[in-house]
Amino acid sequence: MNSVTFTKFRRNASRVLDSVERGESVRILRHGKAIARIVPDDSREDKPAWKRPGLRLVKTGTSLSEAVLAERRASR
Repeated sequence: MNSVTFTKFRRNASRVLDSVERGESVRILRHGKAIARIVPDDSREDKPAWKRPGLRLVKTGTSLSEAVLAERRASR
């Protein structure tokens, strides 16, 4: 586990987070005492969210447009 002072973390946050993304844990020190630990997220996906397929809504029976039209006719 790497340790870095709070000041160095502020100046190099991007680099520190890059190392966390690679799987390293980082301890943040303030006045020589540990105040935080940054660890990699366990629930990371292989693909970024924007590359994963989206959710698909599925309704059995009539199509959604037919259901909306039927509802409109019924409310007249």
